[in-house]
Amino acid sequence: MNRTQTETVTLVVRHQVHQQHEKRYETWLHQTTEAAGRRLGHLGVDVVRERQADTVNFTCVLRFDQLQHMQSWLDSEERNQLVAEVQPLLRGGDNTEVSLGKDFWFVPGDAQSPPPLWKQAVISFLVILPLSLLIPVLWQPLFRVVPWFSGYIMSNVLITLSIVLLVVYLFMPMATRVFAAWLAPATRAEQS
Repeated sequence: MNRTQTETVTLVVRHQVHQQHEKRYETWLHQTTEAAGRRLGHLGVDVVRERQADTVNFTCVLRFDQLQHMQSWLDSEERNQLVAEVQPLLRGGDNTEVSLGKDFWFVPGDAQSPPPLWKQAVISFLVILPLSLLIPVLWQPLFRVVPWFSGYIMSNVLITLSIVLLVVYLFMPMATRVFAAWLAPATRAEQS
Protein backbone atom coordinates (compact mmCIF):
# COMPACT_ATOMS: atom_id res chain seq x y z
CA MET A 1 0.00 0.00 0.00
CA ASN A 2 1.27 3.47 -0.74
CA ARG A 3 1.21 6.40 1.66
CA THR A 4 -2.06 7.92 0.37
CA GLN A 5 -3.86 4.63 0.97
CA THR A 6 -2.88 4.42 4.65
CA GLU A 7 -2.55 7.99 6.00
CA THR A 8 -5.38 9.75 7.83
CA VAL A 9 -6.95 12.53 5.76
CA THR A 10 -8.90 15.61 6.74
CA LEU A 11 -11.73 17.07 4.68
CA VAL A 12 -12.48 20.70 5.51
CA VAL A 13 -15.84 21.98 4.25
CA ARG A 14 -16.59 25.70 4.52
CA HIS A 15 -20.08 27.13 4.07
CA GLN A 16 -21.27 30.70 4.50
CA VAL A 17 -24.97 31.04 5.37
CA HIS A 18 -27.25 34.06 5.89
CA GLN A 19 -28.33 34.26 9.54
CA GLN A 20 -31.98 33.95 8.48
CA HIS A 21 -31.21 30.44 7.13
CA GLU A 22 -29.09 29.30 10.07
CA LYS A 23 -31.68 26.94 11.63
CA ARG A 24 -32.46 25.29 8.28
CA TYR A 25 -28.74 24.91 7.62
CA GLU A 26 -28.12 23.37 11.06
CA THR A 27 -30.86 20.79 10.40
CA TRP A 28 -29.21 19.98 7.07
CA LEU A 29 -25.76 19.87 8.71
CA HIS A 30 -26.94 17.39 11.35
CA GLN A 31 -28.37 15.13 8.63
CA THR A 32 -25.17 15.41 6.58
CA THR A 33 -22.76 14.70 9.44
CA GLU A 34 -24.83 11.63 10.38
CA ALA A 35 -24.64 10.42 6.77
CA ALA A 36 -20.87 10.98 6.68
CA GLY A 37 -20.54 9.20 10.02
CA ARG A 38 -22.00 6.04 8.50
CA ARG A 39 -19.35 5.96 5.76
CA LEU A 40 -16.50 3.47 5.83
CA GLY A 41 -13.37 4.93 7.44
CA HIS A 42 -15.05 7.96 9.05
CA LEU A 43 -13.14 8.92 12.21
CA GLY A 44 -15.05 11.95 13.46
CA VAL A 45 -16.21 15.47 12.73
CA ASP A 46 -15.81 18.88 14.36
CA VAL A 47 -17.93 21.90 13.47
CA VAL A 48 -16.84 25.48 14.09
CA ARG A 49 -19.36 28.30 13.77
CA GLU A 50 -18.22 31.92 13.33
CA ARG A 51 -20.64 34.84 13.19
CA GLN A 52 -20.07 37.88 11.03
CA ALA A 53 -22.32 40.84 10.23
CA ASP A 54 -25.31 39.06 8.66
CA THR A 55 -23.77 35.67 7.93
CA VAL A 56 -22.62 32.61 9.80
CA ASN A 57 -19.52 30.76 8.61
CA PHE A 58 -19.55 27.02 9.25
CA THR A 59 -16.32 25.04 9.05
CA CYS A 60 -16.74 21.27 9.21
CA VAL A 61 -13.61 19.19 9.72
CA LEU A 62 -14.17 15.54 8.82
CA ARG A 63 -11.46 12.96 9.38
CA PHE A 64 -11.18 9.67 7.48
CA ASP A 65 -8.76 6.79 7.90
CA GLN A 66 -7.58 6.96 4.28
CA LEU A 67 -7.87 9.03 1.14
CA GLN A 68 -10.01 6.49 -0.73
CA HIS A 69 -12.69 6.46 1.99
CA MET A 70 -12.79 10.26 2.12
CA GLN A 71 -12.97 10.47 -1.68
CA SER A 72 -15.78 7.90 -1.69
CA TRP A 73 -17.82 10.19 0.60
CA LEU A 74 -16.91 13.32 -1.36
CA ASP A 75 -17.96 11.75 -4.68
CA SER A 76 -21.00 9.89 -3.34
CA GLU A 77 -24.47 10.40 -4.78
CA GLU A 78 -25.76 10.90 -1.23
CA ARG A 79 -23.42 13.84 -0.59
CA ASN A 80 -24.12 15.33 -4.03
CA GLN A 81 -27.87 15.26 -3.28
CA LEU A 82 -27.35 16.81 0.16
CA VAL A 83 -25.19 19.61 -1.29
CA ALA A 84 -27.79 20.25 -4.02
CA GLU A 85 -30.46 20.61 -1.29
CA VAL A 86 -28.48 23.16 0.69
CA GLN A 87 -27.05 25.10 -2.26
CA PRO A 88 -29.80 27.80 -2.20
CA LEU A 89 -28.87 28.64 1.42
CA LEU A 90 -25.15 29.07 0.72
CA ARG A 91 -23.25 32.19 -0.15
CA GLY A 92 -20.15 31.24 -2.11
CA GLY A 93 -21.03 27.59 -2.66
CA ASP A 94 -19.64 24.37 -1.26
CA ASN A 95 -15.94 24.95 -0.53
CA THR A 96 -13.88 21.85 0.23
CA GLU A 97 -10.22 21.34 1.02
CA VAL A 98 -8.40 18.05 1.55
CA SER A 99 -5.22 17.63 3.55
CA LEU A 100 -3.26 14.58 4.61
CA GLY A 101 -2.88 14.10 8.32
CA LYS A 102 -4.17 16.53 10.94
CA ASP A 103 -2.98 19.79 9.36
CA PHE A 104 -6.14 21.66 10.34
CA TRP A 105 -5.57 21.37 14.12
CA PHE A 106 -4.06 24.75 14.71
CA VAL A 107 -5.66 26.81 11.97
CA PRO A 108 -8.70 28.88 12.95
CA GLY A 109 -11.30 29.06 10.17
CA ASP A 110 -10.56 32.66 9.18
CA ALA A 111 -6.77 32.47 9.43
CA GLN A 112 -4.73 32.97 6.30
CA SER A 113 -1.66 31.27 7.75
CA PRO A 114 -1.03 29.02 10.74
CA PRO A 115 -0.06 30.65 14.04
CA PRO A 116 3.58 30.81 15.10
CA LEU A 117 5.14 27.53 16.18
CA TRP A 118 5.70 28.84 19.71
CA LYS A 119 1.93 29.30 20.14
CA GLN A 120 1.32 25.78 18.86
CA ALA A 121 3.95 24.54 21.33
CA VAL A 122 2.25 26.35 24.24
CA ILE A 123 -1.16 24.85 23.40
CA SER A 124 0.39 21.39 22.98
CA PHE A 125 2.16 21.72 26.34
CA LEU A 126 -1.05 22.83 28.08
CA VAL A 127 -2.92 19.83 26.65
CA ILE A 128 -0.24 17.15 27.07
CA LEU A 129 1.20 18.00 30.52
CA PRO A 130 -1.96 17.29 32.56
CA LEU A 131 -2.53 14.08 30.60
CA SER A 132 1.05 12.91 31.13
CA LEU A 133 0.57 13.36 34.89
CA LEU A 134 -2.93 11.82 35.09
CA ILE A 135 -2.91 8.90 32.65
CA PRO A 136 -0.13 6.86 34.36
CA VAL A 137 -2.04 7.12 37.66
CA LEU A 138 -5.25 5.92 36.00
CA TRP A 139 -3.47 2.84 34.59
CA GLN A 140 -1.95 1.83 37.99
CA PRO A 141 -4.87 -0.38 39.12
CA LEU A 142 -4.60 -2.49 35.94
CA PHE A 143 -0.81 -2.69 36.31
CA ARG A 144 -1.23 -4.06 39.84
CA VAL A 145 -3.85 -6.65 38.80
CA VAL A 146 -2.14 -7.77 35.56
CA PRO A 147 1.66 -7.63 36.07
CA TRP A 148 2.32 -8.30 32.38
CA PHE A 149 0.93 -4.82 31.56
CA SER A 150 3.22 -3.18 34.13
CA GLY A 151 6.42 -4.06 32.24
CA TYR A 152 8.48 -1.12 30.95
CA ILE A 153 7.53 -1.47 27.27
CA MET A 154 3.87 -2.47 27.66
CA SER A 155 3.09 0.19 30.29
CA ASN A 156 4.70 2.90 28.15
CA VAL A 157 2.80 1.71 25.07
CA LEU A 158 -0.54 1.85 26.93
CA ILE A 159 0.16 5.23 28.54
CA THR A 160 1.47 6.82 25.32
CA LEU A 161 -1.38 5.42 23.22
CA SER A 162 -3.93 6.75 25.71
CA ILE A 163 -2.37 10.22 25.70
CA VAL A 164 -2.06 10.38 21.90
CA LEU A 165 -5.67 9.30 21.30
CA LEU A 166 -7.02 11.75 23.86
CA VAL A 167 -4.92 14.59 22.43
CA VAL A 168 -5.79 13.91 18.79
CA TYR A 169 -9.49 13.17 19.09
CA LEU A 170 -10.66 15.07 22.15
CA PHE A 171 -8.49 17.69 23.79
CA MET A 172 -6.57 19.29 20.90
CA PRO A 173 -9.69 20.10 18.83
CA MET A 174 -11.29 21.57 21.98
CA ALA A 175 -8.18 23.58 22.88
CA THR A 176 -7.90 24.88 19.32
CA ARG A 177 -11.47 26.19 19.49
CA VAL A 178 -11.01 27.69 22.97
CA PHE A 179 -7.79 29.48 22.01
CA ALA A 180 -8.81 30.33 18.41
CA ALA A 181 -8.64 34.09 18.99
CA TRP A 182 -5.17 33.84 20.52
CA LEU A 183 -3.95 31.52 17.76
CA ALA A 184 -5.19 33.91 15.04
CA PRO A 185 -2.43 36.02 13.45
CA ALA A 186 -2.04 39.42 15.10
CA THR A 187 -3.29 42.46 13.19
CA ARG A 188 -1.06 45.50 12.66
CA ALA A 189 -2.90 47.37 15.44
CA GLU A 190 -2.19 44.55 17.91
CA GLN A 191 1.46 44.38 16.92
CA SER A 192 2.16 48.09 17.54
